[in-house]
Amino acid sequence: MTEAVKVREAGTGDLPFLFALYCDVRGPEVSAWGWPAPQCDAFLRMQFDARQRSYLAAYPQAADQIISSHGENIGRRLTAVTPGGMCLVDIALLAAYRNQGIGTQLIRQLMEDCDATGRMLRLQVLRGNPAQRLYHRLGFRETDSDAEAIYIEMTRAPEPRR
Repeated sequence: MTEAVKVREAGTGDLPFLFALYCDVRGPEVSAWGWPAPQCDAFLRMQFDARQRSYLAAYPQAADQIISSHGENIGRRLTAVTPGGMCLVDIALLAAYRNQGIGTQLIRQLMEDCDATGRMLRLQVLRGNPAQRLYHRLGFRETDSDAEAIYIEMTRAPEPRR
């Protein structure tokens, strides 16, 4: 990872940033529905709060990290060690920082950690999300075959140590 990009543990003081990040990621989709701005904002808040509770319930020991560049918060990475290996629960960057290799760098770091510990790395991606191509390039393979599922589960086996 370049020196300009760092990760640190998230805290309760980061909730406003995490909500802003969620709005940056999901806002364009929600605003396309044609709802008035207050309705979009209320919906995004409700969805963000539900997602936060869901993550905490499903992954209580998850490592919730804030990604920063030059001291500015630019994203989030949420990972959890599970009986099956490591799960990349969420990774998101503000729009201005996407497609610059930052996400790739952060995922490669997880891959190296999983290789060193012999863990499988697992994630889920929304069907049709452009990130799916990145995951394929990084060696992830689809593990479910349900063509009707909204999310696709993908895994990457650890590479043997050399």
